[in-house]
Amino acid sequence: METDCKPKWFRSAGLVRALIGAILAASMLAGCGAGVQVPPPETDAALRERQVEEFIEAMKPRRPGKPVIAIVALNEGTEITDFLLTHAVLQRAGVADVQAVAPHRGPVQLYPALQVEVGRDFAEFDRLHPSGADYVIVPAMQVDNNPAVIAWLQRQAAQGARIIGVCAGALVLGRAGLLDGRHFVTHWYSRKTVLERHPDARYVPHRRYVSDRNVATTTGITASLPAMLALVEAIGGHDKAQAVAAQLGVNSWTPAHDSSLFGLNASRASTYLLNKAAFWRDQQWEVDVHNGMDDIALALATDAWSRTGHVRVEAVSASGPVKLRSGLVLAAHPAEEEKPRLPLAAALKPVQQLDRTLCEIGERYGHALREWVMIELEYPAPALDCKH
Repeated sequence: METDCKPKWFRSAGLVRALIGAILAASMLAGCGAGVQVPPPETDAALRERQVEEFIEAMKPRRPGKPVIAIVALNEGTEITDFLLTHAVLQRAGVADVQAVAPHRGPVQLYPALQVEVGRDFAEFDRLHPSGADYVIVPAMQVDNNPAVIAWLQRQAAQGARIIGVCAGALVLGRAGLLDGRHFVTHWYSRKTVLERHPDARYVPHRRYVSDRNVATTTGITASLPAMLALVEAIGGHDKAQAVAAQLGVNSWTPAHDSSLFGLNASRASTYLLNKAAFWRDQQWEVDVHNGMDDIALALATDAWSRTGHVRVEAVSASGPVKLRSGLVLAAHPAEEEKPRLPLAAALKPVQQLDRTLCEIGERYGHALREWVMIELEYPAPALDCKH
């Protein structure tokens, strides 16, 4: 199944098939995220502070030495921001031994765009770390029931690792039996699915991240940023988290969240379907990449543009594959001059780049589509200012 709220479209089938697909998808989207009652958000500042403290206390290292953090990827499809951002933030913080790991060494297809190389598989990780990881980060995956991933997560949990499901990574945790009887959050689109599969799991509204007995979860996509900063604070202290947050352009990493802002209504669903039906307007864009490039800004901008439904992004470089700032190798091919370039500003911090990207999407495609992209990313952006 897909975990990014998007039906599969057959791009070459023509307008008739697209419109039929839109009609069929409408019934699916009408229930997207439905069936979960969300009460009004809490406004108690002291409660929010306690929630942060509880998460940090629950995530503090339990073994001496530098913690080992495994970021899991599924070779066939892993969400780009969930994977690149979590890996890059933790690498940048320098508070742990951070390792990307997949069922197989080699290419990992990210969605909705780009591809990276992962140099360590489960078997090699297990040989190097026979006592297991201290933390395992699980992004959203194109398939949530891959047997190798499920079995490995179960072994890691049994060895005492804290498991953190990012976005719809909660679906993967559920398949591994790690949500039963626990409090959880997830991408708004996946809430209903998790509760249907795990009726004794308890959804927590208005929280971007939550922990319960060695298992933590986050809401959609952009929640990986505050959650990873909270994890950095748990491992390395508040000053370290504050320093990393300043580099990223983040002012706060509390779990405060208004869940009622995220979901579908008739207006949003119609905007989404009309744009999906008009797939013939899709453009192939290229993004210029280079060694040392910031993974986080690249992931956020690529993710946002791709979710408009009008842009497909490929990485280009005259030298071929490049090594990103985090150390991951990104696949790239020579540029084709006639193709549009995805706009990135090297001087902007990652969150500033996301805000700039959302403003550019609004200018190009309109406010309604910009709002839809923010809904998919589950990005509140209360201070988004597109006038400057």
